[in-house]
Amino acid sequence: MPDLQLIQAHTHTQSQAQRGVIEQLSARPTTDGDGVQLLRVFGGQAPERFDPFLMLDEFGSDTPSAYIGGFPSHPHRGFETVTYMLEGKMEHRDHMGNVGLIDDGDVQWMTAGKGVIHSEMPRQTEGRMRGFQLWVNLPADKKMQPANYIDIKSSDIPVYDLKDDAGQSIRIKAITGTTQANGERLQGHTQVPDTEALYLDIHLAAGADLSLSVPPGHGAMVYVYEGAAIVAGQQAAAQVLSRLTTDGDVMLKNNDTIEARLLVIAGKPINQPIVQYGPFVMNSKAEIQQAVSDFRDGTLTDIAD
Repeated sequence: MPDLQLIQAHTHTQSQAQRGVIEQLSARPTTDGDGVQLLRVFGGQAPERFDPFLMLDEFGSDTPSAYIGGFPSHPHRGFETVTYMLEGKMEHRDHMGNVGLIDDGDVQWMTAGKGVIHSEMPRQTEGRMRGFQLWVNLPADKKMQPANYIDIKSSDIPVYDLKDDAGQSIRIKAITGTTQANGERLQGHTQVPDTEALYLDIHLAAGADLSLSVPPGHGAMVYVYEGAAIVAGQQAAAQVLSRLTTDGDVMLKNNDTIEARLLVIAGKPINQPIVQYGPFVMNSKAEIQQAVSDFRDGTLTDIAD
């Protein structure tokens, strides 16, 4: 699990270099779980492009039939899931006896490690449900660690209200990591030592400019989920992910007349083989075969299933 103590992290000075855009991807409609409609922002093909991250899904609907089936009991091994709820109520239950409810603005962090069997089910029958689930890879020596689960309440996640040089407003919810934003140091709720993951929810007022420092060599991505923004010099519409080069600051600007909302996700690559089979992510086919066998035999987890 990530270290939930606010550990001291290196403050990265902002460089003169600016990152560019390698590629832009449009989120693709799909379904998962029991018919839940969602957008797959990235994941699947050529996963090393996103190292240390594996997948990002956006879910959101006002129509109960699009989400009410939820995600019934299913297994995972070898990575972590981070569920960030913008609106709505989702309940987690797992084989360890954990039961947690995440609500507007809350985060659920689950380390699958050796293995977890859990469900994620809506606790509402009407209204809007909206949020994101991010999969974060684990290095080989951490893939078989004991499973763990925590809820993080929205009120415990730091929120920074900044102004750019022109006085335009910027709000940043810092879920994980440490960075500098327009020269001001930001510390997220959680620090993730293995990948130094940075996960920010950013709201840019009309006309606002933002520069974020990210260490050289770390991968960085920006996903616009409302409005539009200029990301590293290129226009990005809503539901578009921009994957950036690995050196320099992340430059963001909102040239529109309405607020732009976006996620910034960055981290230190693990640089190890990625082999995925559905809910299992390991380093070799043999390890995947073992995970499937363990699940069938009831030995995937540390507790008898």
